[in-house]
Amino acid sequence: MTINKEITKLEKSSVKLSVTIGKDDVNSEYNELLGEYTKSIQLPGFRKGKVPKDVLIRKFGDALKGEAMGKIIEKAMGEILDDESFPRETRPLPYCTPAVQDEPSLDLEKDLQFSVVYDVLPAVKVDKWEGYEVEVPDVAIDDEDLSRELDVIRDRNSIVLDKNEGESAVNGDVLTVNYCELGDGTEAVPGSERQDFTFTLGSSYNIYKFDEEVTGMKKGETREFSKSYPEDFEDKEMAGKTKKLKVTLTALKSKKLPDLDDDLAQDVDEKFKTLLDLKNSIRDRLSKDLEQRLRSIKISKLLEKITENTPVEIPESMIKMELDSRWRNLAKQLNTDANGLFQMMGNAPERTEKLIEAWRPDATKALHSRLIIETLLEEQKFEVSEEEMEKELVKIAEESQTSLEEVKKYYAEERIKEYLKENIKETRLFDQFLEKNKIKTGKKEKYLDLLKNNG
Repeated sequence: MTINKEITKLEKSSVKLSVTIGKDDVNSEYNELLGEYTKSIQLPGFRKGKVPKDVLIRKFGDALKGEAMGKIIEKAMGEILDDESFPRETRPLPYCTPAVQDEPSLDLEKDLQFSVVYDVLPAVKVDKWEGYEVEVPDVAIDDEDLSRELDVIRDRNSIVLDKNEGESAVNGDVLTVNYCELGDGTEAVPGSERQDFTFTLGSSYNIYKFDEEVTGMKKGETREFSKSYPEDFEDKEMAGKTKKLKVTLTALKSKKLPDLDDDLAQDVDEKFKTLLDLKNSIRDRLSKDLEQRLRSIKISKLLEKITENTPVEIPESMIKMELDSRWRNLAKQLNTDANGLFQMMGNAPERTEKLIEAWRPDATKALHSRLIIETLLEEQKFEVSEEEMEKELVKIAEESQTSLEEVKKYYAEERIKEYLKENIKETRLFDQFLEKNKIKTGKKEKYLDLLKNNG
């Protein structure tokens, strides 16, 4: 098939592919389709395979032309995209289906012309990625951080006991409740009901943050109350609103925390002989975590500087794919699927859409950064040696406390091996970021505040 094509760049990293197919090829494809029907169709008054072409054309002319045109367009697009010489930058994104623009018509006396519009990989030109200056907070692990971690360990190793009948709920108790949001009357708002929800009183580990309102409740008691939420409340759907809630306390338990001593350390892990061993291990873990977090913050701030000076038109299909991925990841975190998450949102399309749209700025920013990283990786042309791979595998084995043999077995699969290579290349690129840009130490900040601000 003889195909003439022309690419026109459009906004937001999309293109229009205009295609012309000569009338001889059009007629050839049309006659081939006509021949297939002549052999297979059966009409009253004619034997199968003996229907004259002019009868078929008279009876099904428009439908035949429509089907022929669809086959011609599909075949032409297949040939264009299978052609290795067709430029990479003008190929459609894998999750973007080319859309036929305007409705073409098939005239057997003329060439067939049609156009399709689709998104392409954005063009990225990074003019500058060196010589920037960013500031990161001055953070160190202190005794307060160590105490907080020890409190978590004590809580994790606590004994939970039923409280006596008639006793009231106080901070630190473990409560199991049934709750729901009430509408204008006494009926529960669909999708807001939750049964057998367990949390520690005072932790605010519940959607409606009703810790204060349920303090003092006794097992079997039900309370109805209204709670107002500030304009800056973390859940934007509830911010600035007042909710009427109904809570029933079905179980009430208290925690008995273990003493902070050598016995606790040995219960945590037999490798610890004393409490000091446990403390040193915690401090070492927190220090390594802090080091990684600060590195991540430095890289993130540098990427912000680079993106500010590297405009990229991100196509809508790419953003939608990223938003869909985030929705599915959220569902996975909540041990459900996309449909299950929709049900958890009360089967409310507007609420769901509003939540997803709230992610758009961050999703766009993440894609912008990712495109810059991939562009720089391609420009740097890093190679990963077998020695570097071996070193990385040893590191993974040590950090995961897994045998090197098991790690090597896992990464033997080619796809996973390539993924590891890309990670090594990215780490090397980020090392260059830190070497060729200035990192300034800012104000002192608590480790916990760093976690909250850069969670």
